[in-house]
Amino acid sequence: MSPAIKNNISRIIPFGLIWFVFSFVYTLLEKGLLANLGFYPSSGNTYNFHTNIFITPALALITGLLIGVLEILYFNDLFSRRSFSQKIIFKSLIYLVAVVLFVLLLTMITNAREMRSGIFSKDVWEAVLAFITKFAFISVLIFIGSIILVSQFYNEVRENMGQAVLHNFLTGKYHRPTEEERIFMFLDMKASTTIAERLGHVKYFELLRDYYADFAKPIIDHCGEIYQYVGDEIVVSWKMNDGVRNSNCITCFFNMKTAIQNRSGYYRENYGVIPDFKAGLHVGRVTTGEIGINKKDIIFTGDVLNTTARIQALCNHHQSDLLISEDLRKLLGDSTYAFDAIGESELRGRQEKILLHAVTPT
Repeated sequence: MSPAIKNNISRIIPFGLIWFVFSFVYTLLEKGLLANLGFYPSSGNTYNFHTNIFITPALALITGLLIGVLEILYFNDLFSRRSFSQKIIFKSLIYLVAVVLFVLLLTMITNAREMRSGIFSKDVWEAVLAFITKFAFISVLIFIGSIILVSQFYNEVRENMGQAVLHNFLTGKYHRPTEEERIFMFLDMKASTTIAERLGHVKYFELLRDYYADFAKPIIDHCGEIYQYVGDEIVVSWKMNDGVRNSNCITCFFNMKTAIQNRSGYYRENYGVIPDFKAGLHVGRVTTGEIGINKKDIIFTGDVLNTTARIQALCNHHQSDLLISEDLRKLLGDSTYAFDAIGESELRGRQEKILLHAVTPT
């Protein structure tokens, strides 16, 4: 299974879980309110707790997963340029209408089965009308709307924070500082100051937004995690095994190049320039943990970050788009890429010299 598919599945599953949990709680509350009644007072339909405790959460789970599929594969991109609140409101209304239509259809089918009649019979329609004109139906709408809003809010928070960051916060993985080995890529746009001066601040920002959006797929496809955006620079991180496997950290860089080239016509037409970039890669031990009071974040600290930034800064001097450290080169082993050792280099703020390699496709 590809990293992209795994990523989509991990983003879809929470929708199903949220719907499942809410519906399970609703079924228990329903039992508490109806007590020993064997029917719904609003419609007169048979009520069976032992059936509902399985059927209702199961249907909710399926509904949540279907909404998750629509959200991740379609609506996320469709509403990507809307504000946080607009996305939640607009998408919630769409889902609410769709779910209400589904509930009405389910009500019709249930009544037809209970009455042993056709779905379009007069008695069935009268029962459905009796249900939707009572407060019981309105309460169901409010409950469904609440589930949709919660799932939408969760999704938007996750998209803004990053899936890995939110997961780490929820699980408390980095509540206490943890040491781990990671690979870092510091990637910087070439001639960014010149481009910004020519385009102006607003147009340049639009360029950056498109530029970073085109990086998303290569990063996901090669198991990377976006750590920071710093102006025209992006910092990508990999867990050791993910970055080394199949030379993911290197392939990601060249697939980013391909992604921009594939959209060169768009950039030329809209901005009059095709953005290009350079990057440095290094590996090392970092301390990872939560930090902050009013605003929490999960940060990495360690010499590896400063070293990676310095390696990236040497790209122009060595006329290379991608430089990596000897430490990383050893970990990659056999690779389909060409590594050209360029000797030891002095890095600002570091006493020891570091052996660097320029990387090119073979």
